[in-house]
Amino acid sequence: MAVVQTWLTDTRTSYDTVAASYADRLRDSIAESPSLRMTLGLFASLVRGDGPVADVGCGTGHVTAHLNGLGLDAFGLDLSPGMIEVARRDHPGLRFAVGSMTALPLPDASVAGLLSWWSLIHVPDAEVPAALAQFHRVLRPGAPVAIGFHVGDVARLKTQGYGGHPMRVHVYRRRPAQVSESLREAGFTVEAEWVEELDSEVPQAVVYARRPA
Repeated sequence: MAVVQTWLTDTRTSYDTVAASYADRLRDSIAESPSLRMTLGLFASLVRGDGPVADVGCGTGHVTAHLNGLGLDAFGLDLSPGMIEVARRDHPGLRFAVGSMTALPLPDASVAGLLSWWSLIHVPDAEVPAALAQFHRVLRPGAPVAIGFHVGDVARLKTQGYGGHPMRVHVYRRRPAQVSESLREAGFTVEAEWVEELDSEVPQAVVYARRPA
């Protein structure tokens, strides 16, 4: 329990510290990236029927807002109260709440889709099954999940970021096959793996899966 509390506390405190700078840095990131727009558009197309869509680890809400612009009833959850405060300020018409992905404050089978956009990267390997079990619990049967992450085999400790502010968060890089296998073990059906920026030092990937109907 102490180890779990440490990484949760470190992550929460770090992102509370950088919330304003994070929002400024990422505000135009989707508009400037055709690949991000395409990837998020694919996720939106996978959501079948009406219903709320959870952006888990939403940060300051720019992805939540984009999903709403694509026609989804998206809302955001984040561990950091500071990030949620900025999300509510920047996107006053949308819904945001504080919550941990290892204990989602949502009823069973209550969401029509779930996005974890470069947020599972701060969850230690030993805690990933708990997070994915929560994703599976809150998704409706047949609903999709998309997980974005950095590709690699190592973790690094991030001690500053977003304008040089102090941080203390581990960033876990994982292989698509590893993430897909974890999803299968959590009861999901994996539908696709998407790897981008193959020639970069740290490629990016998205895995799409679905809770079986």
